[in-house]
Amino acid sequence: MSGLVRNSLCAFGFKNLLKSTSASRIITSQISRSLWHMSNTINNNLNNLTNAPIVKQHQYKQFKCINGHNYQCRCSQHTKAEKELIEFLAEEIVAEKKAQKSKTIPTEVDGFAVSLDGSNVTLVKNIQNEKITIAFNVNHTVDAEGDGEIDPNDDKPEFGEMKSKPNFTIDITRGKQTLGLTCSFNNEHGASGADDSYNDCFGIDEISLYEGEHNDKIYAVAGEVIDGYLYDLLMNYLEEKGISNEFAEKLIELSTNYEHSAYISLLEGLSKFTTGK
Repeated sequence: MSGLVRNSLCAFGFKNLLKSTSASRIITSQISRSLWHMSNTINNNLNNLTNAPIVKQHQYKQFKCINGHNYQCRCSQHTKAEKELIEFLAEEIVAEKKAQKSKTIPTEVDGFAVSLDGSNVTLVKNIQNEKITIAFNVNHTVDAEGDGEIDPNDDKPEFGEMKSKPNFTIDITRGKQTLGLTCSFNNEHGASGADDSYNDCFGIDEISLYEGEHNDKIYAVAGEVIDGYLYDLLMNYLEEKGISNEFAEKLIELSTNYEHSAYISLLEGLSKFTTGK
């Protein structure tokens, strides 16, 4: 997703939210309570004189909601911070939806069936007598690509593209045994002795072999301390299973799109929570 959208807009929103100090909130609250009591006393007196029902007028303000329609907010029922938050979220949701590359999450990637459960993503593929399961979580996985520094004097700074690169596990189950691999993207150092001439998109961080369910008693070895040739053979083994650099790039794209959609859903939920809907 666009780093400019998240970074610049969020910075604008937080600056507005910080305008209200504790003292101003207390003073505003006291004035509001005083005015309410004065208005209530006058209305009661008028009601006694005329015996006519009094209709309270509320101030309404229109905001644009995410689907293009307008909705009304009873501003008299919201604090200053809430109204500012509602206004910001309405703009932020529209901006994020414009920056969204894909609004649909694929149900299959290179023969792997994709299933979603909250922030968890699981991909499963069966090959003859084997079951391959890839799992990851999209929480806290987004970062801007590129290490370039931003010029503070630049009117239109360029931010790196936001991508989600989660750590992921690969479980290859054959019968009662499972070969478990924990992997991460952009493993610059790789395993000791690994072939540096081949730039892998991801690396193996941990290896284990066990029966039944995984638990803390199972022995595991770090990928960086195993023999370099063994490390390369395991990477070749994964490639034969369809887990190649090209597949890893598709995994990043899947994770990025799903994380972005989850972020937009969070903004929409926060907007409904703030408006009281």
